[in-house]
Amino acid sequence: MSSNESTEIFKQAVTSTMRAISGNNELQVSFGKGKPYIQGQRARVPVPEQGLSRHKLAAFRGKADQFALRARFHDETKHLDNRPSLSIAQEIFDCAEEARLSSIGAYLMEGVGDNLQAELIDHCLDKGYDKIENQSQAPLGEALGLFIREKIVGRKLPRGGDVVLDLWRDHLKACISDNDMEEIQRSIFDQDSFIRIARKMISDLGLADDNSDYESEDQSDDAQQSEDEVSSDSSEQDLEQEGGGDSDLSDAIEGEVHADMDSAEMADIESDEDDLGSPPDVPYERNWLRPKESNYKVFTSQFDETVVANELCDPIELERLRGVLDNHLQNSQIIISRLANRLQRKLLAQQSRTWEFDLEEGMLDTARLTNVITDPLHPLAFKEEKDMDFRDTVVSLLIDSSGSMRGRSITIAAMCADILGRTLERCSVKVEILGFTTRAWRGGQSRESWLLAGKSAQPGRLNDLRHIIYKSADMPWRRSRTNLGLMMREELLKENIDGEALLWAFNRIVGRPEDRKILMVISDGLPVDNSTLLVNPSSYLEQHLKYAIDRIENHSDIELVAVGIGHDVTHHYRRAVTITDAEQLGDAMTDQLVDLFDEESNKKNRR
Repeated sequence: MSSNESTEIFKQAVTSTMRAISGNNELQVSFGKGKPYIQGQRARVPVPEQGLSRHKLAAFRGKADQFALRARFHDETKHLDNRPSLSIAQEIFDCAEEARLSSIGAYLMEGVGDNLQAELIDHCLDKGYDKIENQSQAPLGEALGLFIREKIVGRKLPRGGDVVLDLWRDHLKACISDNDMEEIQRSIFDQDSFIRIARKMISDLGLADDNSDYESEDQSDDAQQSEDEVSSDSSEQDLEQEGGGDSDLSDAIEGEVHADMDSAEMADIESDEDDLGSPPDVPYERNWLRPKESNYKVFTSQFDETVVANELCDPIELERLRGVLDNHLQNSQIIISRLANRLQRKLLAQQSRTWEFDLEEGMLDTARLTNVITDPLHPLAFKEEKDMDFRDTVVSLLIDSSGSMRGRSITIAAMCADILGRTLERCSVKVEILGFTTRAWRGGQSRESWLLAGKSAQPGRLNDLRHIIYKSADMPWRRSRTNLGLMMREELLKENIDGEALLWAFNRIVGRPEDRKILMVISDGLPVDNSTLLVNPSSYLEQHLKYAIDRIENHSDIELVAVGIGHDVTHHYRRAVTITDAEQLGDAMTDQLVDLFDEESNKKNRR
């Protein structure tokens, strides 16, 4: 059997298994190196690496099984409606729900339980839980989730997981009664009942919102308990009717998952399928309405670099990459012309010269000289040019150049940057095009320096930044067009630290002489840098991004707008749009710029 055939068999096996567990034959499954996610009818799972052991393959299947269970037994709207507003309470609430879904999988299907256990082992090792020494390093949410899984599933916790739970075990036992745990077991198939008891546990842990009541209503009401039991029983019966019973579903899964494929062949699976972008985010409370704070720090900036694109690639290779981009542009010529013409009409309409006529002084109106010659007594007519509303403007495009943008997303981002760069310059609008990524995966020289220095706790940002200048605002387009070809180089795309990139782009244009300054961010996900997040709080980079956004939106005159590709940026940025597919990027960027240049629209937004 050829490598390609084995690869396809493996993909089909995972896809069929996920559809069987989720009960959704329309579920679209893709394989990519970006952030794994499940949202609606779409899911993306990671790509297995070369040389995977049997355990690693089980862990891979465990991640796919998690998504399938979420698709079948989880109501996202219901979850969000009841999610607390305190960040630590949110983490506990989310971890409890993940534990519920994992418990369902282990209860119904032994094979799925094995896969989920393997995934949990890898999760604990990746997070470094086996190296934790005190309670302050152990996440309370993870501890509660592990506590629930231990009680319901009955499996021994993996190395690292037992460390986290043991540090919190006495506290959890003191706050959560045996009756609560019994009710948790009874309600794993009933999300409404589970939410009620999860909220009560958060309250018992002393983490309830000040304006919220997490106490369960009439917990001693026998009728309510009976209703929960009936609901649980009926859910199990419904599952058996839909899936043909536990044994049938398990047989289907076992038959599909264990496709004959060695690990070397699995390495051939690449993310060259349709790139679905990063996961569409859930509509949490709009974070830009909250006050922002930041204790962000950088372990070392010694290895950071800000570099012009042509310094990262030799001229011959850069010309070749520019040719690749030109081929994409040629194939989309009709769309490009439509977008460019639309934006150009809007800008030129605002820049067109208008005059007042029949004035007693000003510039001589030469069109009226004929009247003066034919009638010497006819008074001379003068005209004067009206002041234009259009202000001197600079636009900065900041493009996420992380690994999850690989494929169609970065290609379309490069095409749109090319279109807008040419069009804006034609309309006398200065434009600069920037990109941001890191120099290395998983830390680079910054992490090596941290290791040599003794691995201090919570060191801050722990990777080498790479900020790229494709076109500066004062550089003519003809001299910078080749630089955009660098976006076609896949080795460039690594991790993304958005907060620092945003402040960098802000600092580049804040001191420019133009009257109006616009900063547009194109991104497909939240900040991700594994090296930093492994040794700092999980929200460390996101909190700094919020701080950067707050500084620009609320403490400067720069107009900030964001376009999210498959990622809901509207809960971070005040002015933003989210698209579900990279193909919509050109329209979204053009719409945002047209709207910004519409004076009436801007007056409404300023109000």
